Amino acid sequence: MTGKLVKTLCAAVATAMATIVAAQATECPRKDALGTSRVLAVDPATSPRVGLKSFPQTLPLEDHEVVLTFDDGPWPATTSRVLKALAQECVHATFFLIGKPASEHPALVRAIAAEGHTVGHHTWTHHNLKYMKPGNATGEIDKGIAAVETALHGAATTTPTTPFFRFPFFEMTPQTLDNLQTRGIAVFGADLWASDWNKMTPQQELKLLTERLTIARKGIILLHDPKAQTAAMLPAFLRYLRDNHYRVVHVVPAAAKTVADKTR
Repeated sequence: MTGKLVKTLCAAVATAMATIVAAQATECPRKDALGTSRVLAVDPATSPRVGLKSFPQTLPLEDHEVVLTFDDGPWPATTSRVLKALAQECVHATFFLIGKPASEHPALVRAIAAEGHTVGHHTWTHHNLKYMKPGNATGEIDKGIAAVETALHGAATTTPTTPFFRFPFFEMTPQTLDNLQTRGIAVFGADLWASDWNKMTPQQELKLLTERLTIARKGIILLHDPKAQTAAMLPAFLRYLRDNHYRVVHVVPAAAKTVADKTR
């Protein structure tokens, strides 16, 4: 793909995302819904790496503010349930998608974006990049980005329209970190998680997550939309956030927020 075409595509996506960002300012039709409290623009130039589980800094969240993130999708049987739960509460999240399933379920990728969620990147097949040669690790990252971009926009590019990336297993090397920072791609860690890679009941997962959130009081939360237990737990967790006065913050690329501000 030529540089001119990439710039045109990025501009078009920024405009589309700006429309979504502006739409989020409208009132949720359900008066008792949790809702999305605010939109936070993330600029990779000033926030190249966030998440206290991996890095010294995180997003500038206030007390009782959370960012919901989902990894490893899309997976039709469960991602659709997650989307339904989020829509019911008028909440927006960030999905870090794996390239291979994204290429297999492009309609679901587009549905995620169409509902106003942020679509980030999570490699092609979820390999542990820490134990790969630098060139192979970059190839795994780029193939994943290209697959998600193709699913979203019908054109393969390794320049992501949403420059957000999360490492599988949070395993990284100085080389891969530097590569992403040079390319203007922000790396997302997490501040807390539900450990939903372990088998447990939805009730057990809810208890574990809410106990951790009570201690942390805010942060980037990691969940996995392909996990059936998480899809089943999510409606109750969103009600917990509402009933305990937590506020959901939606992260978007700084470019999209800037365009949205100019159009108001």
